[in-house]
Amino acid sequence: MATSCDFNFGMILEGDPSALADAYQRFAQVPVDLDWSRQSPAERLVAPRTIAKPVSVSAPGTFSKNAIRTLRLEPTERPGWWLERTDIPDSRPIKVSIRNVWTTGEIVSNIVLRSGSIHNYVRLVEHIIALKQGMDVDNLVIKLDSGDPPLFNEGSKELVEAINSAGRRELPDQEQVRYFTVKQRVSLLTPHNGFLVIDPVEEGRFALDIDCVRDFPNAIGQQRIKFVHNERSFHYGATARTNSTARQKLMVTTLGKLFPESRNLGYNRKNVLIAGKRRYVNEPTHLENGKSLEAAWHRAILDLLAALALIDEGRFVGRIIDYKGGHYPDVEMVKLLYANQLLVEV
Repeated sequence: MATSCDFNFGMILEGDPSALADAYQRFAQVPVDLDWSRQSPAERLVAPRTIAKPVSVSAPGTFSKNAIRTLRLEPTERPGWWLERTDIPDSRPIKVSIRNVWTTGEIVSNIVLRSGSIHNYVRLVEHIIALKQGMDVDNLVIKLDSGDPPLFNEGSKELVEAINSAGRRELPDQEQVRYFTVKQRVSLLTPHNGFLVIDPVEEGRFALDIDCVRDFPNAIGQQRIKFVHNERSFHYGATARTNSTARQKLMVTTLGKLFPESRNLGYNRKNVLIAGKRRYVNEPTHLENGKSLEAAWHRAILDLLAALALIDEGRFVGRIIDYKGGHYPDVEMVKLLYANQLLVEV
């Protein structure tokens, strides 16, 4: 393992080199809790796929916990993933794309996509769009009855199961699935003195490899997982819930009601992992040798892959090291990749 003195951060897109070096030194000291990096990577797709039939899934809303929200997933030959607000007449479909990111949240961190009118938005889309990068569906229309998506009890498990129950239909007459990587190693310092490093895909290895570390001064503590993206790792990680501190949980359900971004947030002990200072308030999952890695799995699968899904021209392959990352630096990284013309088709 390289030390802070000899690790090459490549092209630094944001952040001070000395701060990055300090962050890498802390990262290098975190032991690996689970290593699935030697497994076979996900299947390389050729013909684009959509689902074979429509399917719907419902759950209580994320920001309006007393209302049931429904997602209707429909097949389409239109390239890419699209969100459509059925409650807004003649609203413009919102393509899942870095070009349509409105905000990553100020009070509650989440990715918000918008197109056209300021009313035509969908909040907290990351747990939905991560499936664009994580599963074998390239074209999809997702119809929503509000801008407030459902919040499931086990991450995105119900959504994954809904897509699998719909089956697949190949679109052989369309352009082949495109894959992208970075031209060179790039890095970025995160707001909490962590970093993101992205490497080009290794020659002859058509895969997405992730090394993810969570580091919190509470019950979550330090967690590190290494894995290659494939069906097993995606399905396992997609069941991991978002995490919140006990204080954050209290704030969003009390004072948080005063703010539109967090009003009536539907967090409860089933759909969110709540971390106290020394122990979890509720039961954690994704145990490895008695230690919960739920926070790391959620971060790696339902946060990181959501950012990669914003590369709307195709799928991403390469290697990512993520230390203390979050939605804002994820989206900022993708923006900078486009701004500096650092994406190249494989």
